[in-house]
Parts: sequence; structure tokens; C-alpha cells
Amino acid sequence: MRSRLTLLVLATTSLMMIAFLVPLALLVRQVAQDRATVRATADIQSIVTQVGSADPADLRLTVDQLVATTGRPITVFLPGETLGTASSRTPAVQLAALGQSLTVESGSGREIVVAVQGRADGPAVIRTVVSPAEAGAGVTRSWVILFGLGALLVALGVLVADRLARTIVRPITDLSDVSHRLANAELTARAAPEGPQEVREVAGALNHLAGRIQELLRAEREQVADLSHRLRTPLTALRLEAEGLRDQDESARLSAAADALERAVSGLIQQARRRTDGDAEPAQCDAAAVVADRAAFWEVLAEDTGRELTVGLVPGPQPVAVSADELAAAIDALLGNVFAHTPDETPFSVRLEEAASGAVLTIADRGPGMPAGLIKRGVSGGDSTGLGLDIARRAAQASGGHLEITTAAEGGSVVTMKLGRP
Repeated sequence: MRSRLTLLVLATTSLMMIAFLVPLALLVRQVAQDRATVRATADIQSIVTQVGSADPADLRLTVDQLVATTGRPITVFLPGETLGTASSRTPAVQLAALGQSLTVESGSGREIVVAVQGRADGPAVIRTVVSPAEAGAGVTRSWVILFGLGALLVALGVLVADRLARTIVRPITDLSDVSHRLANAELTARAAPEGPQEVREVAGALNHLAGRIQELLRAEREQVADLSHRLRTPLTALRLEAEGLRDQDESARLSAAADALERAVSGLIQQARRRTDGDAEPAQCDAAAVVADRAAFWEVLAEDTGRELTVGLVPGPQPVAVSADELAAAIDALLGNVFAHTPDETPFSVRLEEAASGAVLTIADRGPGMPAGLIKRGVSGGDSTGLGLDIARRAAQASGGHLEITTAAEGGSVVTMKLGRP
């Protein structure tokens, strides 16, 4: 936009300078020609009286002195005699001999002839020629000055236009930067109300929109937190029921499941109320510990349903850029899909491997496979909410990785979560 405004001013100023300088240059040339003509006419007029009454011998001396002084050819045509610069009788001279003074353009320049009456031997004619060089004296220098001033004015206009365009474009660029920051979830970004009135209005509208987005997100987070908090009551009742069981092993298992569910609900509440203005610490956890914990939790249910579970974990801590609660929820969602969408006694595996950019979690089963398109939020291949795979996808993307779903050569689905390092 800045370059376009500058080019527009350049084109407009150049056209104005051309429209102004060309007629002015022609006028300067015409004035120079007229000035030379007036000067030559005045020189002729200075000897008209002498031509009309002086003796030819005296008149010859006067004409020769005038020619030497002016440097211009001057000829006096007397009846039967020619004085001054040698010249033939041109048609203009012949016409002036009849008593008419005139100025005509010829090949050698501008010819000026003056008829003189009153001599006893007959009319006389004074002739001089203004050469093109004399008529154009000083024109070239005037043109150079004029067009130099014109170029200077154009350059000054372009400079002023560039500065003005910068004052207009800079607030617009700031608006673009603020919009990109808002798109990257930096909701505290605000635009400074600068520039023209229209740009200030846009900045105010953008700031109002950002504030409204913050309010809506805050209200949504509070609603999610409230809904999550309502789950505590049935969780408490479930824990009491579990503690009342006579089978101690079953009671302990159900209590552990209730505790895990309560931790997930607490994590959901904290996540819903987490500030998103960039002040929070970056999320990270040990993927090896989280995967081992969730694999141990689901191993009990795998034994109950006759499923063979193979767990392969890389030794040592594996830090990844995602919180433990989010990673655990993603693993639970993926393993829950295995139990929900494959028949009992279907073997599956959970593997965690180290990668150059982080860690790779792979969950594979020998079931019927997973139809394409299930990674899209809200899409389910069975009677479910269709949010499990999307939860895993968002957890992977939050760490800087991604989620892939493929089909194994021997059948079944292979879900791969690539997690980035903090």
C-alpha cells in the first residue's frame, strides 16, 4: 500500500509538472525570440532618421559602425546602392520598397525590414536578420533550470508522500500484527488507536472484539468447570459404594478407579480455569511414567476381558511438552477406543519409543480396524461421542507433534502419537 501511494503521487506530480513546464518552456522560447526581435528593431530604428536624410558616404560609415557594434547583419538598400552587409534584395525588401515595413520568417532566421520615406532619390529599405542562435540565446539554460526545479519538486512530493504513506500504513501493519497475535491465542494483545480516523475506529473495534472473546472464553471455561464440579457428587457416592464392598480386592480396585476419575475431573477444572494470557508455565511431564501408570490401570480390565496386553517402554524419563493430565486423558481415550470398538480377547500393545524430536507413543490392536475420518472431532464409528481421538490429537499438537492413524499389515488399527520435547 505504501509503494502504491508513493507511485500514485509520483505519477500525479509528474503529470502536473509536465502540464506546467511544457507550456512554460514554450513561453520562455517565445519571449526570447520576441526580445531578440525587439532589440533588432530598436537597432534599425536608431538609424532611420539618418537613412532618410544623410549623404550615402556618411550613411555608409554609420551603418558599418552599427554592424560592428551589434554583430548582426544590417543592410541599407538605397535607390541604386547598397550599404552595410552585402545582401540581395529579398521579396520582403521589394515589398518594403513600396512603403510597408514587415517581419517575416526565412531560412536564415527572422527577417526584419523597415521602409524609409523622404529621400530625394527615392525610398530606402533597412534590413536585418535575427539568427536562430540569437533568438534562442539563454533558452537552453532556462529550460535546464525549469526542468531541474520540476524534478526537485517531484522528488520532494514523493518524499512527502512516502512519509505520509508510512504514517497511514504503520497503524494498519500494527493492526495486522495484533490480529495474528490474537489468532495465536495471545488474547491480551491490543492495538494502539493511531493513524487516520478510520484506522482508529478499526483499532477500537478490534480491541473490543478481543475483549469480547476473552469474556466469552472466560464464561465458557467457568461453565466447563461448573459442569466438571458437578461430577464430584456422583464420584463421592461411587467411592462410598466401593468402600462398602465385602471383596477387599474389588473394593480397592473400584476405589482406585474412582480416585483416578476424581483426579481427571480436578485436572479438567484446573485446565478450564487456567489463564491463557501466556503467563502460565509451559506444560511438561515424564511420558514414560504416565504411560506406565495408565498401562497398569488398563491391564486389569484387559485381564478381565481376556485381552493380551504387550507393553514396551523406553527406559529412563522421557520429558514431553504436555501436562501429565492431558497425556493421561489422551492415553485413556485411545485405550478406551480399543476396548469399545474391538471384541473381547483382542490383543493390543502399548509402546513408547524415544525420537529425535521427543517421544513416540504407539497403540496397536488386532481388531477390525478403524474407518477413515474418525480423527475429526465429533465423528465416531460407533455409539460414542467421537471426542476421544480429537482429545489425543489436541494433546499431541499441544506438545508440537501430531497424531497418525494407520492400518497394520496383519489387520487392526495403529494409532501413533508423536510428542515434542519441552
